[in-house]
Amino acid sequence: MTGTTERLLGRPTPPDQSAWAEAGYPVLDEISARHGVHVEERLADGRYVLQAELPGVDAEDIEVTVTEGRVTLRAGRSEEITRRGRAEFRYGYFTPLPAGAMSDEATAEYEQGVLTITMPVLEVKTGVRARSMREPLSVGAT
Repeated sequence: MTGTTERLLGRPTPPDQSAWAEAGYPVLDEISARHGVHVEERLADGRYVLQAELPGVDAEDIEVTVTEGRVTLRAGRSEEITRRGRAEFRYGYFTPLPAGAMSDEATAEYEQGVLTITMPVLEVKTGVRARSMREPLSVGAT
């Protein structure tokens, strides 16, 4: 075997996968997957609270953006790898905010590897009304 691969006529040549590995996988940076970020969200006492675990990330390497009804979190860190130089790790997360969230009053705190974002939430009344299963539904009633 000579190290080259014969290609069948009419079949495309697959891309060089070693070039992909050298360049990294930039597409993965754009995926909305949580990239290892453990996030907990809750509504309690009229407040929306998001907690994200970011161990090993310096506070100045965290970016939080609250726009258009959603919160976006970006963070990164790098570490020395003996054979290949530096390795960079990027984390990302985004989620829609609950209805009535007052994003202009959001606060953020980062302590011991945990980022906590908090904001008040106004009670939003909807046209949906809960009924008991025993209560009869009448046509035309609201």
